[in-house]
Amino acid sequence: MSEFSYRTLLPTLTAQLAASAELHDRTGQFPATNFALLHRHGLLGYTVPTAYGGGGANLAQARDVIAAVARGEPSTALILVMQYLQHARLPFSNWPEALRQQVSEDAVRNGALINALRVEPDLGTPARGGLPATIARRTPEGWRLSGTKIYSTGSHGLSWYSVWARSDDADPLVGAWLVHRDTPGIAIVDTWDHLGMRATCSHEITFDDVLVPLDHAVSVSPASAPAAELDAQGLLWMAVLLSAVYDGVAQSARDWLVQWLTERTPSNLGAPLSSLPRFQETVGQIDTLLFNNRSLLDAAAQGLTAPQHAAQIKYLVTDNAIRAVELAIQASGNPGLSRHNPLQRHYRDVLCSRVHTPQNDAIFTGVGKAAFAASSTGVTP
Repeated sequence: MSEFSYRTLLPTLTAQLAASAELHDRTGQFPATNFALLHRHGLLGYTVPTAYGGGGANLAQARDVIAAVARGEPSTALILVMQYLQHARLPFSNWPEALRQQVSEDAVRNGALINALRVEPDLGTPARGGLPATIARRTPEGWRLSGTKIYSTGSHGLSWYSVWARSDDADPLVGAWLVHRDTPGIAIVDTWDHLGMRATCSHEITFDDVLVPLDHAVSVSPASAPAAELDAQGLLWMAVLLSAVYDGVAQSARDWLVQWLTERTPSNLGAPLSSLPRFQETVGQIDTLLFNNRSLLDAAAQGLTAPQHAAQIKYLVTDNAIRAVELAIQASGNPGLSRHNPLQRHYRDVLCSRVHTPQNDAIFTGVGKAAFAASSTGVTP
């Protein structure tokens, strides 16, 4: 995609996705038409390396697309974040080359989506530690995978599942088993009925003795010597792209408020609400919060921020986004909370930023530990 077409496409894409955003929020159905649109523009393979026919997009380019999609329909953007992250880090994985090529070309040619399925009913998020209950048993014909995953973002639209599991060895292998959606023994249970980000279809997926080829244990390591799922650059990509989703939501909330204040003219005022200093100040606060976000995301996407600050970027950007939408709600009053207007939807969506790993307590604890460790060694963090 040329720079010119890339820049002219994104505003049009935002408008097209925004047109059906309320419908997707109301029904909670997988936004299949949105992904068909993105595939037609080559955006589902945008971060796939050029060697496999993809766009080879860098973090700054991926961030621009995610922001544009999020301003239109954020559930679509969140699923796309997972697609971009998986493909951007795939060249740095230890996957067999044949599988790397197969999954990459499937995305480019067919618009196939992939995501990591990690959260479980009993354990919750693996970011807090622990081993998965999902078990991969060795058999003569291959692995037999059994278990349940919840909050499986994109469920009905995914072609590939990267399933976090452990083997049945004495020192179990722990990591990702690659599973195609058409493999017998997989069932999706429609449990996702959340306040916000409703069209992510983050349903429960069960695996009942699913047969997986032996070489589909793509990213595993012994429990006694665990390997991180994402490297430092992967964590930075995750922080920037996730944050861009919720910053995009806040941008849409801001745009609605500015338009509403410009058009709303109370009879006793005889002028639009935008003429009042009170509302000018509120919009100024919102734009300052979003300017802060833009500065943080620009710096990180351009490689000017060290990956060690990834979690702090996620906290700062999403916290600013929530605050910006809260200010818009406060300024608009009842109209902002009406189901007839999109602001209440933006508010429900932006609040979901808090549930993503890493969560605020883990971010602050990690930063604090780093500060004490640096102090004890005399190194400035």
